[in-house]
Amino acid sequence: MSHTQATLPDLTLKPTAPLRLKDADREGRLFLNRILAAAGIIVGLSLVLIGRLVYLQVIGHDRYAMLARDNQVRIAPLVPTRGLIYDRRGIVLAENIPVYSLEIVPEQVPDLKATLAALSAIVELTPEEIEQFKQQLHRRKRFESIPVKLRLSELEVARLAVRRPFLRGVEIQARLIRHYPYGELVSHLVGYVGRINEQELKRLDLAEYRGTTHIGKVGVEQSYETLLHGHTGYAEIETNAAGRGLKVLQEPPPQSGADLYLSLDIELQKIAYDALGEHNGAVVAIDPQSGEVLALVSKPGFDPNPFVLGISQKDYQALLNSPERPLFDRALRGIYPPGSTIKPFVGLAGLHYGLINPHRRLYCPGFYQLPGVSHRYRDWRKGGHGGVDLKAAIVQSCDVYFYDLAHHLGIDRLHEFLSQFGFGRSSGIDLLGENPGILPSRKWKRQALGKTWYPGETVIAGIGQGYVKVTAVQLAKAVAVLANRGKIITPHVAAFERRPPHRELKRLFTDPAEGEVSTDPHHLDKIIDAMIGVVHSRSGTAWRISQGADYTIAGKTGTAQVFSVKQTQDHRNLKIKDKKLQDHALFIAFAPAEAPRIAVAVIAENAGHGGSEAAPVARQVIDYYLKHSQP
Repeated sequence: MSHTQATLPDLTLKPTAPLRLKDADREGRLFLNRILAAAGIIVGLSLVLIGRLVYLQVIGHDRYAMLARDNQVRIAPLVPTRGLIYDRRGIVLAENIPVYSLEIVPEQVPDLKATLAALSAIVELTPEEIEQFKQQLHRRKRFESIPVKLRLSELEVARLAVRRPFLRGVEIQARLIRHYPYGELVSHLVGYVGRINEQELKRLDLAEYRGTTHIGKVGVEQSYETLLHGHTGYAEIETNAAGRGLKVLQEPPPQSGADLYLSLDIELQKIAYDALGEHNGAVVAIDPQSGEVLALVSKPGFDPNPFVLGISQKDYQALLNSPERPLFDRALRGIYPPGSTIKPFVGLAGLHYGLINPHRRLYCPGFYQLPGVSHRYRDWRKGGHGGVDLKAAIVQSCDVYFYDLAHHLGIDRLHEFLSQFGFGRSSGIDLLGENPGILPSRKWKRQALGKTWYPGETVIAGIGQGYVKVTAVQLAKAVAVLANRGKIITPHVAAFERRPPHRELKRLFTDPAEGEVSTDPHHLDKIIDAMIGVVHSRSGTAWRISQGADYTIAGKTGTAQVFSVKQTQDHRNLKIKDKKLQDHALFIAFAPAEAPRIAVAVIAENAGHGGSEAAPVARQVIDYYLKHSQP
């Protein structure tokens, strides 16, 4: 063989290592574990699915059935008719009157801007009405009818009726709106309803107020909102996929609000309002036995009707910025120095604590000085009253007598005793927003002002000046307690309710008594006798109003300063040009004195003397009521 021949590979088979077999046991266990894990996952997911099905079909069935039903059934609220408000004779004070409103269904209007422009040429639309319509446009569905103008005149209805065929989507709807026939005469007492605002919406029961646009804002309308509103009904309406109604399935009717009868006598209210004449102020008359408020006047008032439809910003600002403050409730929220009307109560405190007896005499030189102090507290009569006992001090309204008595009583005992008559706290009247007034004490001044009490402040508190502040309602309640010979009553303006469908009247207040004043009945007799002298004695400060009266009046005049003067000045001799700085005139009374049927408090702002300005107002109120009153 040639050594150039190629070398061939060795193809001879050689022995190899034996092949290793798989671990069957290990792989079997691994496979089984995987099977068990998969089965566990499947079982777990199955349990979750079964649990969810149980929740949907059993636990959450009612909720989800309702949601499913809501996809085809729409709940439309049926707004209840608001209850009416009457006076004690059945005269309507707040009513619902039918009106025609201009409304638009947006989805039927091809050009909303052009339609509004066309409507503006037919009826007068204010910027506020157009703005309110645009706000409602974004809140409601396009197939719902949205009001543009809530009250149309007959002429406007006629104009729209003629042009309506050419105005697609424009409708004239009949509605009920609130109306107050006596306007400003009862504006603060009855109040008014207005559109629900966002703050009110947060606290209202949405189920009850769905579909309701108005709510009571002040006065009786606010305080008795729940009773007057009634209960909302609902109509179940089958709808299509777009949400448009097809037919009514069922319609539980709404329950109208209850009618409310007040204890107020509207004729007496008018007498009191007119009797104030040119003066602003408040008059409150109460039946001392039942606590029924017979008249509650705050003058000036305002017309509440524009607030129902939505008062314009210009008109509202005019009311808000008026120097006469017609929106301010003087009877319930106005606080005034009581002046000398507080003297009968201070005198009763002196008798109660044994500091005086009815026959104790004090010399009045026309001023009073605290021991060791040079400051003089002047009497209203410059030359003084000479020697006076308790009765003469009340009849002639001697300041010096009560300066001295208040000093010896001390402010804390004055506070303790006078608080029994309701001074310094709310009277409990069934109206919201009452001002509690101020009946000062050492503790009150320390907490309210962070200051120490001074003896001179006690002195002037004895004649109803300084920190002492009361409301007309408080004064009326306090004098009613005197008329009741110490029995304390809670005043109230609501007398009866009448709920539909039943027509019988239900009394709202059956027992107005709160308790009794802790004092000797004989002391009360002495004070009442002195108050009779105020009116029927020739030296009494209200003697003139007794002329021609065939009944006995027990009363007390008051004149309250509204600004302080220097020690060297006498405010009675100052020529005050600004009427707002003149004294307030006050008077409290009850009659007939031997069997009282009416208690009255009068506050005439900046009117001067209580005997000449406030007392005649009370006389007119008492005269009318005693001659014309009925249950």
